[in-house]
Amino acid sequence: MAMECRSELSFALPVEPPSLGGRRCAASDVFSSHLWCRERKLVVPACAAQLVTGVKFVSRERELVCVTSGNSYFGAHLIRKLLVRGYMVRATIQNQVNFEEMKELLREEEMKQLESVVVARMTDLDSLCEAFRGCHAVFHTSSFIDPHGISGYTERMAFLETEAAGNVIEACSKAAYARRCILTSSLLASIWKGNNHEHDLDESSWTDEDFCIENKLWFALAKTRAEKVAWRKAMETKVKLVTVCPALVMAPSFPHADTESSLPYLKGGQIMLRQGVLATEDVDKAAEAHVYVYEEMDYGACGRYLCFGRTITTPEEAVLLENRLKMQQGLLSAYESDEIPARLCKSKLTRLLFRTARRLSCKQR
Repeated sequence: MAMECRSELSFALPVEPPSLGGRRCAASDVFSSHLWCRERKLVVPACAAQLVTGVKFVSRERELVCVTSGNSYFGAHLIRKLLVRGYMVRATIQNQVNFEEMKELLREEEMKQLESVVVARMTDLDSLCEAFRGCHAVFHTSSFIDPHGISGYTERMAFLETEAAGNVIEACSKAAYARRCILTSSLLASIWKGNNHEHDLDESSWTDEDFCIENKLWFALAKTRAEKVAWRKAMETKVKLVTVCPALVMAPSFPHADTESSLPYLKGGQIMLRQGVLATEDVDKAAEAHVYVYEEMDYGACGRYLCFGRTITTPEEAVLLENRLKMQQGLLSAYESDEIPARLCKSKLTRLLFRTARRLSCKQR
């Protein structure tokens, strides 16, 4: 029988992480057994639970938050930002083997600060309920990447991404305290309107799903449908939802850091460039934006937030992007003039970050 997701808080988070009685896990024992943490009433993988033993947290009101896909490149950066801000962080991964991937992305001391690491499949509602139980918020960052697809992403992946978004929101509504969700969408969910843009695009803009299907833009279709499903589910279940729509996430370690997601993002890159909507964002700034948007929910933050740093508008910028990603798509063939006007607006996020900076400045006085 499927485990029922309780709607009320059934435990109190301990002031100190639970002691595991000095039990040590052999390498072969990782995720092969589970420990029952009585203080939390949560089943977590044995070695993941041991990671928190003896760690003292100096946290922001000791809030526990959950980050899905902690083994992803962006997920790991978001975890790092949350730890720095003093949150207790629980991470989910899809499979046991993802734990080693996560260890490669996070430093050892950061892994030790994690509250726990939980195996929870995005298609399994019950496991998501258990993973989210007791959390003040869920940061849903997951993307289903198929490296064997023509562009790194297939129509099947788009279906799974949409299903996962609905499950995450439903689990948030059923798990104790987890009634806030910050969903990582994509700028792609706003920019595909056809071949011409008459107006600048902002949070009110939505991608045309039919256009994506006709042009096999599966990644854009997935992000658009997943976000729409999340909004619909959130309204039905009264989950407080905000979405952050980042541009192509970049970092100094590219192209090796996240090639699988950059390739599907850039399918149709020539058209994006010609229309002035091809943009990038630094991974650290994208992660910070997620944290600040969540914290500003206490002060009225809501809806969607476009998140980008630089819009590619000149030949020099296009060449730089191609070189960094070792692209073979020939973005420069899209140029009809020396410079293309940018048609993206992120004033909503800019205002939020300004308010955040002022609030933090006042607290430090």
